[in-house]
Amino acid sequence: MTRPRANRMKDPSLRRSLALFRAFLREQDDPESCYALLARDAVDQVEAYDGPVAGRTVVDVGGGSGYFTEEFRRRGADAFLFEPDVRELGEKPPDSTVIADGYLLPLRDAAADVTFSSNVLEHVADPEIFLSELVRVTRPGGLIYVSFTNWLSPWGGHEWAPWHYLGAERARARYRRRTGRAPKHTLGENLFAVHIGPTLRQVRARDDITVVSARSRYWPFLAETVVRAPGLREIATWNLLLILRRCPP
Repeated sequence: MTRPRANRMKDPSLRRSLALFRAFLREQDDPESCYALLARDAVDQVEAYDGPVAGRTVVDVGGGSGYFTEEFRRRGADAFLFEPDVRELGEKPPDSTVIADGYLLPLRDAAADVTFSSNVLEHVADPEIFLSELVRVTRPGGLIYVSFTNWLSPWGGHEWAPWHYLGAERARARYRRRTGRAPKHTLGENLFAVHIGPTLRQVRARDDITVVSARSRYWPFLAETVVRAPGLREIATWNLLLILRRCPP
């Protein structure tokens, strides 16, 4: 397998960012198109840092309905979905899907060439334990892809964003009044206030991984620069992407 010469992805195009943003706006009406596009984009990012995924073992942790797993398989990877919530799987989850908690994956150490987690970290009560489990199942030299929507992002409140800036309970009440139904997420139950600064400090303090890149997942320019600005990054990054490399023992 040939990896890219540089472990750094160039900032993608404005066209790409606009296409993703338009897809997000249609998420409720056309989730199939939205998540299929996001999956293609995410696997493009993995391959930009680590070369083609064909023939490699990929573990998708918390991948919901399986769009990411299916895209990895389309490109020739041996990809497996581990999802803790059966309600997230949809009507036709990928074959060999495993119902499993991301805190305790039913995998041996160093089982995966690529461990992938898209927008899951903000849904776990202890991100540090979750990240440790991703590291454990990744082979030395393997890639770990983690992205999450940080709490102070304009999208941090998920379906009740951006009103979370005025408080979670107020935002949830507004959502209920506007839609006539209860919101999917409750702060402290299935959504947690995860911040970029503490997360970066946690991963940089570890001696079993190297931080290859910390960048905004969707920005078309200065994607790594904005993450270096304390305070500003908590809002402007929108969604943090961490590309980590498992160190040899």
